Amino acid sequence: MSVLSWLLLAVGVILLATVVVSCVGRARRLDRLHVRTDAARDGLHDALDRRAAAAVAALSGLHGPAAAGLRAALDARTGLRPPPGDGRAETVENALTRALAAIDRTGLPAGPAAELTDAEQLVILARRVHNDAVRDTLGLRSRRLVRWLHLAGTAPVPEYFEIADPDVGRSTPAAAPGDPVH
Repeated sequence: MSVLSWLLLAVGVILLATVVVSCVGRARRLDRLHVRTDAARDGLHDALDRRAAAAVAALSGLHGPAAAGLRAALDARTGLRPPPGDGRAETVENALTRALAAIDRTGLPAGPAAELTDAEQLVILARRVHNDAVRDTLGLRSRRLVRWLHLAGTAPVPEYFEIADPDVGRSTPAAAPGDPVH
């Protein structure tokens, strides 16, 4: 073999090694992103469950049409944990958000009102974390090398969870000077 043949072979081996190392790195990163997305989705479901539990606790002190709307939204949510990509959860959670926005929280005892506000803030945070994880995963999945070599394997394509953010503390009384901050 001539020197030129050896040089071309060395360049080819280096190029192949570079592509293999890049593919392995991207596949590992993609796997970690899918794990992160799954964990974020579980955290979002837990936050939504906590908000529903806080709404049930707040429901005991409510009467009238707002209580009926909240009860209907909670009944529709019971046992709902659809697979990713199913829009039923978003529809039901949006109905619960609207029902919670319709109640007057000034008539609620301080404990359930504070728990409900905390749970709603947790839902906002969990949804943002989930959607950020989905965005990062979809960004890597959209790269040419990942698509061409099917580095995502059989992992399902993650989807955003879009619900309306509640007006947290919208109808809660304003804190008076000297009140403890939670």
